[in-house]
Amino acid sequence: MKLETIIKNSQFTIIKGDTDIEVTGIENDSRKISKDNMFIAIKGFTVDGHDFIDKAIENGANCIAVERDILIEEDGITQIKVEDTTTALSQFSSLFYEEPSKKLKTLGITGTNGKTSITYMIESIFREAKKNTGIIGTMGSRFADMVIENKNTTPDSLTVQRHLSKMVESGIEFCAMEVSSHALDLQRVDDVDFEVGVFTNLTEDHLDYHETMESYYRSKLKLFNRTKKYNIVNGDDVYGRRILQEVDNTVPIMTYGIEGDYDIYATDVICHTKGVDFILNTSKGSMPINLKILGRFSVYNALAAIACGIVYDIDLLTIKKGIESIRSIKGRFEIIPIDKDYSVIIDFAHTPDGLEKVLTTIDQFAEGRKIVIFGAGGNRDKTKRPIMGETVARHADLCIVTSDNPRFEEPDDIIEDVLVGVKRAKGNYVAITDRKEAIKYALSNARPNDIILLAGKGHETYTIIKDKVIPFDEKQIVLDILKDMHK
Repeated sequence: MKLETIIKNSQFTIIKGDTDIEVTGIENDSRKISKDNMFIAIKGFTVDGHDFIDKAIENGANCIAVERDILIEEDGITQIKVEDTTTALSQFSSLFYEEPSKKLKTLGITGTNGKTSITYMIESIFREAKKNTGIIGTMGSRFADMVIENKNTTPDSLTVQRHLSKMVESGIEFCAMEVSSHALDLQRVDDVDFEVGVFTNLTEDHLDYHETMESYYRSKLKLFNRTKKYNIVNGDDVYGRRILQEVDNTVPIMTYGIEGDYDIYATDVICHTKGVDFILNTSKGSMPINLKILGRFSVYNALAAIACGIVYDIDLLTIKKGIESIRSIKGRFEIIPIDKDYSVIIDFAHTPDGLEKVLTTIDQFAEGRKIVIFGAGGNRDKTKRPIMGETVARHADLCIVTSDNPRFEEPDDIIEDVLVGVKRAKGNYVAITDRKEAIKYALSNARPNDIILLAGKGHETYTIIKDKVIPFDEKQIVLDILKDMHK
């Protein structure tokens, strides 16, 4: 594609070279540059792409986009300057991939908890309706029998546009995308056309970045001011009610919930050991739903996904079949198949609210002790650590506080922060820094009818220590430990 086509809608200055050149690709990582690629120098949190311009040129870049005054002496290189290369990355990527989101029906799901589950529920409903649907989110970009790993819940704007383009090429019609607050704040989805926005809830998280709940909320609100078809909002959530009052958009709003009179709502909610039964109530009629996923919080996720189906005129019977066909979602209240007289559950819960919801669900059917293995992520919001500890201690018979992606912090320091809350709630606890040893301790001391919850990692099959990503598949670790225990 010609460079002049890629940059046509942007404000830029030509420092040197010609815009009538062919660009074969766009990259913001100099290591990925190949012949005649454009390199966009991004100043990140830890690395500045401007320091790698020489490497990009060495690897074959024919165009460099910068936001700082940089002297490029090499011949045959076009250099353009923009005010903000992060903005440019989004704009240029969208045009290079021929604005793929305009060729899809894209649904953005945002909120603290529930995003992943809702995308998978949407996919199941839409599949039942014979609508080809892709997903972009925490567990990767998934479409046409392919899964591409993502580093973030919502990847950078270049990756988003690339994956949307691949979906178009694969004949995908709909895309359900998890939209994180970071993505909205850091312009990762600025050039994505969202038809529908879905709000789940907002509870304390990511305050290491946003600093205040108000800032966190404001970042989420951005999504609902740019949708083209519908906004779908949880009316039971206090921040959801704020969105209903403060959104500056003329598109219709559909509300959902359990505790009020909403457009879509659940009544007669019965939680049991095999799932949740409830009556779905909509303007199109009412229908019993037998959800195969545990927990009252799963009803909210289901209602959000059902609302998406209704927005796209899928009939209630098809919606029912789609939502009831889901048996489990990886790392979301996932029961590990073990031949024991106790149970082991893996869940991604890593916020106070997420832990509260999961543990409240376990409370409803637990017959023995509740043993919770959990920690808190390093280089992340420290304020939530004691709250997490207190939350778990109020429910668990035994708290096993351990490591969870410590990154560049000392694991024992993180554990001490968590224990402040555990001790405040007078919880029974043991601290074991090595997460594998913590799991082994729980399994070795399990009694009949106990429920062991491994919280925090969910679908993740790795742990992050400093800058190293180390394989750590909790499900397999549990199975391996049990196998070794009975040799």
